[in-house]
Amino acid sequence: MATTIGTEDTIEDLVRNLILLEHDAIAAYESTIERLGDAALSRQVDAFRQDHLQHLEVLQEMASQTGAEAPQQGDMKQLLTTGKIALADLFGDGAILKAMATNENDTVTAYERASVHPDAIEKSRAFFQKAHADELRHREWMQRTAETL
Repeated sequence: MATTIGTEDTIEDLVRNLILLEHDAIAAYESTIERLGDAALSRQVDAFRQDHLQHLEVLQEMASQTGAEAPQQGDMKQLLTTGKIALADLFGDGAILKAMATNENDTVTAYERASVHPDAIEKSRAFFQKAHADELRHREWMQRTAETL
């Protein structure tokens, strides 16, 4: 599914939508960790979940600094991200990781766009670039690992 996050007119809307996206991503990661049969894979996915928790923490700080709304949970998209994982569970760890890699497409795109948002100040732009690099790393690992399973 294609995301529109990163195309917002204001930094407040961007931060709010990134917070929603992170809540959705964290829920998908938790669902993935529960469903993976290989403990080593679960540990790596949990390390990536920790990145998302850190992203959420920074975004919540940005929200308080900019006056943006900071949602405390995800939105309806969470059902799609976690539902994809539940369906993939029928086909094993490789399918679960492939489903997660497709979820990462949205976070990669969102942070790539956020890093060039016209209202982003240097500090927020640096965070968005770091988060983008994290998301690229997550997606690449999931795609590469899924191919070997």
